[in-house]
Amino acid sequence: MKRSAALGPYLYLAASMALVGSYVGLSKLLVAAFPVFLLAWMRFAIAALAMPHWLRLGIGEAPLSRHDRRLLFWESFLGNFLFSIFMLYGVKLSSALAAGIAMAGIPAAVAVLSRVFLGERITPRVALAIAFAAGGIALLALARASDPVADASPLGFALLTGAVLCEASYVVIGKRLTGQVSPRRISAIINLWGLALVTPLGLWQALSFDFAVPKPSLWALLLFYALTASVITVWLWMKGLRQVPASRAGVFTVLLPATAAAIGVLVLGETFTVLHGAAFAMALAGVLLATWPARAGAPIPAARG
Repeated sequence: MKRSAALGPYLYLAASMALVGSYVGLSKLLVAAFPVFLLAWMRFAIAALAMPHWLRLGIGEAPLSRHDRRLLFWESFLGNFLFSIFMLYGVKLSSALAAGIAMAGIPAAVAVLSRVFLGERITPRVALAIAFAAGGIALLALARASDPVADASPLGFALLTGAVLCEASYVVIGKRLTGQVSPRRISAIINLWGLALVTPLGLWQALSFDFAVPKPSLWALLLFYALTASVITVWLWMKGLRQVPASRAGVFTVLLPATAAAIGVLVLGETFTVLHGAAFAMALAGVLLATWPARAGAPIPAARG
């Protein structure tokens, strides 16, 4: 296998999480302009219009079993519906930088869940990568504590912690699904479930919302958020996850908080310190530990089975 081909799944995972981090950070602008349930509803509705053709069975793909249908529902309920609500309200009540601090805990949560539910072995190198991610959490938390104007909303941080658990569940359930269902079909189905779950709440908030108030730039940002959150990142993640163990794929989620925090600093003007830079360096070290070949010329391991 050529090295570029071996790196392909890791590039898909990295791109997916970096894009997720970007819309987590930018969502601070959206939740200031749109009610949360309405925002989530419009996100799923826009995405549904963009990928109806992804619902079709692929060549050689079997019809969904009852087990797969159940997994798809939980994948959407936890990783789409609840993650969106917890994340949007959490960012609204705190900051993009706080979201980065909380979500840096995703790799550890993924590793534990993949060990419990998938029986995946956590190798010493992946464990060390998780430790680097945990070190990044500590540094980001220290940076937050040293900032006298940092938002310290307990409810906001609790909601972001809930989003961490939802994202970790999404990773583990997705690993089960990718063996039977194509990434495109997973993306389309879980988006439709998300739309169905949030529609009653979205319509309720739409009745009292003045759609003439948001500026065109915010509508453009909403379009980016919808297509990125529901279409592009899900497809990229499922594409990479088909060939990478969930515990190792989870390390890539450190790019989510790093990107979210960077957006907070560079776009939203939140405070950046040396501690933030050190935290990002530790996150990058974790990714390199998880993906670097074990010996010179050795291929990067693929998922079992």
